[in-house]
Amino acid sequence: MVNSVDTRLSAAETAGVLAAFDEWNAALATGDPWAVIAKYTRDGMLIPTLSEDVCTCPSDLHAYFVVFLAKLPQGTLNEYNIRLEAVDRLGEPLVVSNSGIYTFEFGEEGAKPATARFTFLYKRVGTEWRIHQHHSSLMPEL
Repeated sequence: MVNSVDTRLSAAETAGVLAAFDEWNAALATGDPWAVIAKYTRDGMLIPTLSEDVCTCPSDLHAYFVVFLAKLPQGTLNEYNIRLEAVDRLGEPLVVSNSGIYTFEFGEEGAKPATARFTFLYKRVGTEWRIHQHHSSLMPEL
């Protein structure tokens, strides 16, 4: 596993970004689509792993997560690369990306794990990191 972190981010900021993934993953475990959607900004967007549809509004996200959560997913970060993308007027991190590879195990009987490439673009909302854009695509079979 190769992980990298932008040196402009503090250890606390990096931990916050990694915690945002853990919180999203914990929301998946609730089985509640609205709990997952709460981890996104109000205008958050998802290009999902297991659908051809791009989710650009809460109703799109809800429709996707109803189906995805039925598979009982739990994700593990295999590799991450955290980068500072934008700062606010005071120079504090405002937008941070985390890209890499993750694997989902599914509790649904007979389901195979899915390894995918991901990018989360997090935007700071108050004191929380919320997902503003999320892209996930299955790893190609070579």
